[in-house]
This record gives sequence, structure tokens and C-alpha cells, in this order.
Amino acid sequence: MSGNSFGKLFTVTTFGESHGPAIGCVIDGCPPGLTLSEADIQPELDRRKPGTSRHVTQRQESDTVEILSGVYQGVTTGTPIALLIRNEDQRSKDYGNIAESFRPGHADYTYWHKYGVRDPRGGGRSSARLTAPVVGAAAIAKKWLLQQYGTTFKGCMSQLGDIAVPFQSWDHVHANPFFAASADADLIARMEAAMDQLRRDGDSIGARIDVIAQNVPVGLGQPIYDKLDADIAYAMMGINAVKGVEIGAGFDSVAQKGSEHGDELTPEGFIGNNAGGVLGGISTGQDVSVSIAIKPTSSIRTPRRSIDKEGNPVMVETFGRHDPCVGIRATPIAEAMLALVLIDHALMHRAQCGDVSVSTPKLK
Repeated sequence: MSGNSFGKLFTVTTFGESHGPAIGCVIDGCPPGLTLSEADIQPELDRRKPGTSRHVTQRQESDTVEILSGVYQGVTTGTPIALLIRNEDQRSKDYGNIAESFRPGHADYTYWHKYGVRDPRGGGRSSARLTAPVVGAAAIAKKWLLQQYGTTFKGCMSQLGDIAVPFQSWDHVHANPFFAASADADLIARMEAAMDQLRRDGDSIGARIDVIAQNVPVGLGQPIYDKLDADIAYAMMGINAVKGVEIGAGFDSVAQKGSEHGDELTPEGFIGNNAGGVLGGISTGQDVSVSIAIKPTSSIRTPRRSIDKEGNPVMVETFGRHDPCVGIRATPIAEAMLALVLIDHALMHRAQCGDVSVSTPKLK
């Protein structure tokens, strides 16, 4: 199977399956001299891991990361960094009833027809469990970008199903189980009630996640085939269950006039950021802003029509421990993919043009 690596200069290759002994990744291209330990990576994994609230899968994984190579005496050496996360709470028996059939909306059907074999236990390679090593790799990218340019990443849920979540403050994101930037107790209670009902119904729902990168250097990206926004969209679509990507104003730009959408410039900086921090495929120095649409979880208890490997009609009901909304844990994953794109482009820019200095245009 190809297609397991991401990035050109900061390359991340993941390995493992949802119910295998372990998952992990190899990171090739991390600059030498970066102080690094498991303590730099674990907090990011803890934000993503399962079992953190009653609204997500109750699979109990510590997601404890081990650094196997690429670090000597606490400093990166420039050689490949291997990260390992051992699986601790597999229940493969929960998937025995779907080994010969295909879950609607899942990758079962396409995997079977492409490869002629698939691992049905938790979805194998198509499981969102494989986002854990990506988040681990991105923790390294985040640390390097912060030290080099002061770049930081933030994310939140802005919609859960049909419930809009108005933005209030980034300070609220870690005070609720939804990564919602809101302190509205009634709204959070409504979201919790919706999730509880979905779990009782054996159904699922989608979500919208917004992420930004701040203090991004000017000049990252290429004007034609390696556009920064194109690579961001590519990265976000590589996240499990993502069906749509917006950068800046996104689809709202359809209803905007040119006099409204184009971000005017003054000596003090840009007046708006409809472009999402990217013009002509190159970063402007403003916040890079991205939104993703995540579809409802495919593995649900509600019986649904499908076929078996022989093409016979069957009813499929998925058991096991699943997120009624995979979007609840998607915020750190979206941040991770954005960080991986930015470090890759920062290293490419440095190789072609020399290092960059952060000169962020002010936003009025």
C-alpha cells in the first residue's frame, strides 16, 4: 500500500492498524538541534486520545508515546525520528459481524475492491486511530515553528450537527468536552443532550472545525503547483471523515462582491482577512485560517442496508465503541495537519530563499 507518507522535506510516514500491537510514525527531515522529549509530545496526544468524555468512544488508550530514534541526549540529530504508541484496549470481537460485509459510508467496500483483502478490526488503516501518530509528529513541528517564528496554533468547534457554536474566546476551548470557544452553559448543555440522544438512538452527526495559525512568516508557498492553500486543502482532506475545506471566507466568498472580498491594504496592514492568510498561493503573514466539514461517523448501531462480499443483500449493524461525532476530537488533528504543512513550506522556503523573518501585517 502506497500513500502512507506526507510532506516533502518534513516527511511523516505512519504505520500500524487500529487493532494491531502498535501504531506510530517515522519523521524524516526534522532539523537537528531541537530539544525534544516525550514530554513535548504527550500533551498533544492527550488532547486527541479517546475516552476523555462520555461523548466520545470509550476505548481506553493512554496513547503513551515512545521516541525510538533520532534524539540523542535530549536533542534531535537530524536523523529519522521514530514514534511508537502501543495499542492497549482492542476489542476485535466487536467487528466479527462485519468481516464479510461492508459498512455504509465506510472504507470497507473500496478497500476490499482495491486490495482484495482488508483488516475489519476497527477499520484497520482507515481508522481515525491512525491520526494519533500524526498529532505526535505535529507536536514536534509546532515546537520548531514556535521557536523559529513564534507560530502558534488554535482550533475550535464552530458547529455540531445543526447547532451553531458562536465564537466568544479561545480561553473557553479547553473548558468543555467539545473544544467550543464558548462559555454559554445553556449551549454546552444543549450539545451534551444532543450527543446523549444520538448515542441512545445509535446514530451519529457531523461537525465543523475552525483552526488558525498565528505569526506565520510572509512568503511561504509557491505561486503555481505548490500553493500553500492547495497543500493545506490536500492535508485537511487527508483527515478521516473530512468532506469539505474552506480557507478564509471559503464558500461565503460566493456571495461577496469584489469590493468586499479583496482585503484592502493600508500602511498599518490589511483591513480584512477574507483570503485566510494566503494570496496567490503564498502566505501574507496574517493568520492562516481554515475550516473543515466532518461527516457523521459511519460506524453506527442503526441497522442499514448493504451487501456482503458475494454481493448478497444484508443488514449491517456496527457494534463496539464509536464516537457519535468524530468531530469532537478533530480539533487537535486539524491543528496538526496545518502545522505539518507550515513546517514543510518553511523548510522549503529556507532551502530556496534563505530563512525568513516574521513580519506580520497588522489587522485593523
